[in-house]
Amino acid sequence: LIMDLMDKLSHIFEQGLSNGFYPVPQQAIGVGSAFEGWSPNAQDVVYRVLVPLSPPAGHAFHLELDSAGMLQRNFCVRVELPCTCTRERLGEDILCFLHHPEEELRRKQDPSLLHTLCTGSYLDVEKTVRWFNQFMRGAWLLLPQPRHWRLMLQPSSRTFKFQVSKDKESFTAEMIFAVRQGDSDIFVGSQPTEVGIPSTRWLETYAVAEAKFFRHISRQARRDSCHCKCLQLLSSFLMGVGFSSYALKTVVMHLLSTVPLTQWRRRDFRQRLVDILKYLHCSLETKRLRHFVIGNESFPVEISLPSGFRVAEPPNLFQHLASSPDAHRKAVQEYNGLLHR
Repeated sequence: LIMDLMDKLSHIFEQGLSNGFYPVPQQAIGVGSAFEGWSPNAQDVVYRVLVPLSPPAGHAFHLELDSAGMLQRNFCVRVELPCTCTRERLGEDILCFLHHPEEELRRKQDPSLLHTLCTGSYLDVEKTVRWFNQFMRGAWLLLPQPRHWRLMLQPSSRTFKFQVSKDKESFTAEMIFAVRQGDSDIFVGSQPTEVGIPSTRWLETYAVAEAKFFRHISRQARRDSCHCKCLQLLSSFLMGVGFSSYALKTVVMHLLSTVPLTQWRRRDFRQRLVDILKYLHCSLETKRLRHFVIGNESFPVEISLPSGFRVAEPPNLFQHLASSPDAHRKAVQEYNGLLHR
């Protein structure tokens, strides 16, 4: 239902945005636990979709590294105005933003993206989300769903979150806007981050590559493979504690690359749970858990990564434990609580 809704919205965007200079949403990509098959709580599933944005006509996006954190890099999306005089001479209905007088541009053409959703020369996350919010209210009325489903928008400054409901049935979806790095499956996205981050900062996200990895495993594994059930069970025990389900997911992805898929059948469920907990315990003791995508030379070649990703130094997801004895002590306590449950 969510992906069908996104496809219909993409069609409306294509029609409604054809005359303006706004980012062009591409086909949405399902990411996260709901689309990977291991949501821990069926009652509170959030269907996260990543919506790639392409530059409008007469514009180009250029990614600039803003800062490199311990776990992910931050980028700014510079909006540039390349010369379009050649396209103009070929009869395309667009004036060159660089070489036409401003007065003529104001009279004959909508403002450039730099004057609508940017702060300075950079695409602004919060302005983009507000613009999409306004567009979504009108687009919803053009869909067949309103006759049966009710739309409820849930405000968020960096993502677009909404709920559709009918009778006792409801679904919650969250749209993350993103810009692709080259032709790869790595994006910079609008996903929430720490308080105070500038609205022109976009965070590198590996969600698409990870979702493709789970689909890659599902194609090769037997139908009774228990890898998602292991994640589902263990992550449900992490609800309400500070231990990261992403760390647990990373452990499982590492094991899926080392333990043969023939040993993930239903009959192996108990042993695989033990393996996951042992791997997690070892990572806690050494205070080191390697990122799965960055620096993984065995990552499936059919999943496209930027140049140098496979041979880069993998970030340590447990770096905060290595630098804080209190955080490490708390993580060990939570692990022991997980064992007790």
